[in-house]
Amino acid sequence: MALKTDATGKTWPAYEYEVGREKIREYAQVTGMDDSVYLDRRAAREAGFRDVVAPPMFCVVYSSGALAPALFDPEVEINFAAMVHGGQEFEWGEPVCSGDLITTTATCREIYEKLGKGFYVFESVSTNQDGEEVVRGVWTNIVRGV
Repeated sequence: MALKTDATGKTWPAYEYEVGREKIREYAQVTGMDDSVYLDRRAAREAGFRDVVAPPMFCVVYSSGALAPALFDPEVEINFAAMVHGGQEFEWGEPVCSGDLITTTATCREIYEKLGKGFYVFESVSTNQDGEEVVRGVWTNIVRGV
């Protein structure tokens, strides 16, 4: 089966996510992050943040709404039955705090075949309400047996 690369370069509509203090707290607690800046507003402000700050990997929470339509787009044609997670790379910018409105866009950077596997590479860019980039991510999914 030849890989369709028609989706390369395609960008999907932006997804907005309003960051809540309780969501940050819940994420921090379930991932074992016990730094008080993730849990307590006063501690976060004393540390120089505007409010409770999100742990860096919280980016998965607010980025997923932009990435899901890309992954499920019929033009991309990912065979989920044979897909494995290939990797993630992130470049963080401005810290994300409770009350921020994060807008994320996803773009298909590349689809290619190597050694009988399909590689599907997406990029997400997330900005806050002030237009400052908070994180840029590269997400790679591998499909066996293409």
